[in-house]
Amino acid sequence: MAGSKGKQKTARDMILSLGVVGIAAVIVYFLTIPHDDHAPDLKRVDYRVELITARRAASYPVAAPEGLPSAWKATSVTYDGEYQRWHLGYQTPDGQYVQLEQSTQKPADFVDDASQGASATSRTESIGGRTWTRYTGGRYDALVLNGTHGSTTVVAGTASFDDLTKMAAALKTK
Repeated sequence: MAGSKGKQKTARDMILSLGVVGIAAVIVYFLTIPHDDHAPDLKRVDYRVELITARRAASYPVAAPEGLPSAWKATSVTYDGEYQRWHLGYQTPDGQYVQLEQSTQKPADFVDDASQGASATSRTESIGGRTWTRYTGGRYDALVLNGTHGSTTVVAGTASFDDLTKMAAALKTK
């Protein structure tokens, strides 16, 4: 019977070890894994240099917003010379996303890509003396301005049409 006492002790020790490892795993889970459900705070970007570069390189007048409230935060900027594609992304005061996209790419392909597959509606809006077409989609809604100096302009995002309209109205070219 001397051998059975050693087996019981080994089993007990294994169960205790598993318990200690389980407690350690729970502690590590709660201390190291973020459990915050709100959107991350995006850094504001300064896009002045990219805007100057795009305006020099593009064959069309590159637009950028002027006069938006400071609560609107520029979060991303790119210029792709292949399609002369200008991108400027913003976070609205209520945390939604609005992007300005311009390009000389084939309009149908460009609008589909920039609007994340949104579809044209029969509704148009006059904004800043220009006629914009509304697009609606599953992910983004959009306002599209076609045929300005060989380029297409898209204002799209998760924001409301009111915010998309504010962005479109703030666009200026130089």
